[in-house]
Amino acid sequence: MKMNIRKGESSKKGKDKKVPGVKIIPLGGLEQIGMNITAIEYEDTIVVIDCGLAFPEEDMLGIDLVIPDVTYLKENVEKVKGLVVTHGHEDHIGAIPYIEKELNMPIYATKLTMGLIDNKLTEHNIISKVKRKVVKHGQTINLGCFRIEFIRSNHSIADSSGLAIYTPAGILVHTGDFKVDFTPVFGETIDLQRYAELGKKGVLALMADSTNVERPGFTPSEKKVGGTFDILFAENRDHRLIIATFASNVDRVQQIINSADKYGRKVVIEGRSMVNVINTASELGFIKIPDNTLIGIEQLKDYPDEKVVLITTGSQGENMAALSRIAANIHSRISIKPGDTVILSSSPIPGNEKAINKIINELEMKGAKVIFQDTHVSGHACQEELKLIYALTKPQYAIPVHGEYRHLKRHAELAVEMGVEKERVHILSNGMVLEVSEQAAKITGHVTSQGILVDGLGVGDVGNIVLRDRQHLSQNGLIIVVVTLEKHSNLLVAGPDIVSRGFVYVRESENLMDECHDVVMDALNHCLDRNVTDWGKIKTSIKDDLGEFLWKRTKRNPMILPIITEV
Repeated sequence: MKMNIRKGESSKKGKDKKVPGVKIIPLGGLEQIGMNITAIEYEDTIVVIDCGLAFPEEDMLGIDLVIPDVTYLKENVEKVKGLVVTHGHEDHIGAIPYIEKELNMPIYATKLTMGLIDNKLTEHNIISKVKRKVVKHGQTINLGCFRIEFIRSNHSIADSSGLAIYTPAGILVHTGDFKVDFTPVFGETIDLQRYAELGKKGVLALMADSTNVERPGFTPSEKKVGGTFDILFAENRDHRLIIATFASNVDRVQQIINSADKYGRKVVIEGRSMVNVINTASELGFIKIPDNTLIGIEQLKDYPDEKVVLITTGSQGENMAALSRIAANIHSRISIKPGDTVILSSSPIPGNEKAINKIINELEMKGAKVIFQDTHVSGHACQEELKLIYALTKPQYAIPVHGEYRHLKRHAELAVEMGVEKERVHILSNGMVLEVSEQAAKITGHVTSQGILVDGLGVGDVGNIVLRDRQHLSQNGLIIVVVTLEKHSNLLVAGPDIVSRGFVYVRESENLMDECHDVVMDALNHCLDRNVTDWGKIKTSIKDDLGEFLWKRTKRNPMILPIITEV
């Protein structure tokens, strides 16, 4: 009897024949938190998993977002069959509208995830140009020579997925961001049975979330936070409550609304990103809001303080988020009153601690009580949950994803503890091309993978040189030297005029500015006496002489910008 073997699934006969390896190419998300994007390639098929953004580091002055560099995908656009998205967090969907303008890939995602993606595509006016398909858990889609199955998962946003990618070289399993929550707020628990079935079929490589790999034990259930909220609502019956959390944490908002309904409070949702997410989740049935619970911010004055709760963005101390504006007294409708209770329902993202502490201090100074203990649980798997996934899938190869280098290294050690041979565990960095087959796995190349900086409406027009100039300006200030020369004769007509910004306060440094004037005058005379007419050489002479003088006098190195005009 003849058996039909699906593409992407191996038979015993297929195992005897040498099959090329499948290429795993992370373009972001490794050695960093955020900007998750991975390309899976086999011959004429490339499938992209997630397409997220990262938030700028402290030294990226003026930068709003960092998105992945997809040069490799653009060079191989005829192979790209689609974008598969695991869940709706910014670090997995935030770059989609920018990248879709260049690649126009079909998008495959679950219902809530696609709703959040649609919001972004609508904002960028490209929703009508992008093909989208909503997929259910347990469903499979065929993309080129791959078959991709969406597996039900738990995370801090509903409708999250893991992926089983059936390739001619074997089955790849990608967990996405996940935790094992046996009592989720919305939906069912993670489909561990499916992971076990995949383990029996034979998993070639496991790509698992590394974010919480340093933490022992299990991640507590999201429902634990609901119990904490009930206690806090009971203890603060006579105070106005302001609760800040991540805009995308729909389950957290659901639990706040449940407690508000139980204690007879009206709910105001403040912060544009949170309003958008909650509207989408509500329309799609992922959050249930009792009738007459939500009120608009303009109705806040109609209710006593003890009968309202505000849910806001800004739990990470972001400058323009609602909580930051409230704390700084620049919010148009809300100001802190003595006796307000502010609850921060999130854990600090590394690097944000300073901004969060600043907000807590501002709130406390205005008489608010700030609570941030036991008001958050993570959405990522700790060590025991990761061990469970390894025990169920029994992968031949382990490829840690989603985390900084220390997370990936600890994850690699955990994989070895769970029986994966040490030489079959691969810690990658962005841009590496890992080719995996049953026989071997090896790095076969590197592709471009640096982040692209987004500044306002400019995408990629700010690079390292511009950033370096911004850092220089921020640290040392600017001196502008304006000189006017006569056309043809190059005689000095006016100047030099010296303008200082961010270097010294001119009115208190008149002697220094006079000396700067003399140094520039000497440099100009030296050039003009030698009949130097090249403006570039004159500018260089001014910069060199003035820079040397200022360093000797002040031990500071401002940016010097000579401007020459002619009349």
